[in-house]
Amino acid sequence: MKVYSGIDNLPTGRASDVITEGCLVLEGGGWKGLYTLGVLDAFMENGINMRSTVGISAGALSAIGYVSGQIGWGARIDLTYRHDKEYCGIGAIIKDHGVTGFSYLYKDIVEGLPLDKKKLMDPSRNLAVGVTNMLTGETEYMEKGKCNLSAAVRASATVPYVSRPVVIKGVPYLDGGCSTKIPYPYAVREGADKIVVIKTREWSYRRDTAPNKVAMTMYRRYPEFVKSINRANDDFNKMTDDLYKLHNEGKIFVIAPSKSVEVTRFEGDMEKLGELYWLGYNDANQNMDNIKDYLQLV
Repeated sequence: MKVYSGIDNLPTGRASDVITEGCLVLEGGGWKGLYTLGVLDAFMENGINMRSTVGISAGALSAIGYVSGQIGWGARIDLTYRHDKEYCGIGAIIKDHGVTGFSYLYKDIVEGLPLDKKKLMDPSRNLAVGVTNMLTGETEYMEKGKCNLSAAVRASATVPYVSRPVVIKGVPYLDGGCSTKIPYPYAVREGADKIVVIKTREWSYRRDTAPNKVAMTMYRRYPEFVKSINRANDDFNKMTDDLYKLHNEGKIFVIAPSKSVEVTRFEGDMEKLGELYWLGYNDANQNMDNIKDYLQLV
């Protein structure tokens, strides 16, 4: 099984118990989430442990190790198990009806890389996960302590077209990114004074807004869901423009890749994935003084 050559060089340790006020917003993006994991590890090493975190899709998965305060935990999983077919491949499709083996992750992988569930569920920090309700087409935010968090994360990161919907209390859900690519609206709704956004695409990236014909065919039984999919890319482009403006005005702080991201949604090149992790880690550290200044930590 292919493993990232620099796996032993990833940072380790535990985050401090000091909490930073504000909301952290994590974009999805499949394996581009390695960028987010690099940023989050740098944050934890520098004592930035946000009071509230909201993630969508890969961002929801990345949030787990961050809120549990485990430096390097998420990166070690992805850079070790990417080519394990039970985690990402035919085994996952057979057992979990999707491209990610959540059963394998929650049961087998965490035996070797234990998750600090006590810290994860500590009520002093909030964690929200964005999912797409297929009946309404709306983004719903499920919060830890008020939902089955494992099921919520699974739903948030369940890729459409190749995965079976996750049913929670009789409602079918799919990837939160189907309706909202960047869960910034949650931070606004919560009234956070300080908002930090981690993007997984460079600032210049914009999405194609042409109607998604595959969605229109596959999900014709869910017309509101199809509408959301067809609207989401345009919403992303507009939100990116808004975030850029707010960042330049000093009202929020956004970290985005400092160079073009060449990693695909289902990237299998372990060295590329490792490089993307370090890009996020280094981008965060290079911006650390400005981040701390924005968060009033200096």
